[in-house]
Amino acid sequence: MPELRYRSRSYKRMRKNTPGGENVLRYKKKKPSKHVCGECGATLNGVPRGRPYEINKLSKTQKRPSRPYGGYLCSACMRKHFKNEARQ
Repeated sequence: MPELRYRSRSYKRMRKNTPGGENVLRYKKKKPSKHVCGECGATLNGVPRGRPYEINKLSKTQKRPSRPYGGYLCSACMRKHFKNEARQ
């Protein structure tokens, strides 16, 4: 019987083959949901999906796009935002 914390479905169950030829269950946290645009809710490109300890290992340029509002707005909403700013 697994430990109490591993009985919930918040952990993904992975079947692994050990060198001894035994099948073992390993428990891994699931991936978080994809990042979405703050305006339209579309999924953002260039923003990695991962748990915080995985994201912290990445360099700053790998964590989000280097354009203005990168990681917050999708490219289409960003373009609209700049057009509206220029018109005012």
